[in-house]
Amino acid sequence: MIILGLGSNMGDRESNIKSAICELNKQSKITINKISSLYETKPVGFVNQPNFFNLVISINTMLNPHELLTECLHAEYQLGRIRKQRWGPRNIDIDILVYHGHIIKDEVLQLPHPRLHERSFVLIPLQEIAYDLPVYQGLTSKDLLQTMNANDDVILYKKMKLDFL
Repeated sequence: MIILGLGSNMGDRESNIKSAICELNKQSKITINKISSLYETKPVGFVNQPNFFNLVISINTMLNPHELLTECLHAEYQLGRIRKQRWGPRNIDIDILVYHGHIIKDEVLQLPHPRLHERSFVLIPLQEIAYDLPVYQGLTSKDLLQTMNANDDVILYKKMKLDFL
């Protein structure tokens, strides 16, 4: 299972996320399988910024993890992403969360995503599409959510379908 997390807190957030999914879908070696609901979430890290929309998608690809990262960064670039401030406002963010259980830790990529287990805004939508599959150190998203104190900052905005592709 390969899972990507997408987020946006600038401009038309929903449209930004849909555009990013469409941009990824243009890549002939990426197939979008499932999409979670869209959630509105409070920012993490730098909190003095607008709320985010977040969701996760599952994909199939023949690209290796580093090639997939390149495609994710290219999609962000195509949509005008400018990296000014860590955890700052952004029109689009695409993260590789899980790649078939691979464990990678190098200068450009860490898998699974190093903060996956700390972020309810990732785990809640992930639970929708990963069900009971282990996503982090043998634990499911449900297991990881049970270790967290609160999930109040993640609010269902709307159910999503891939019919816009």
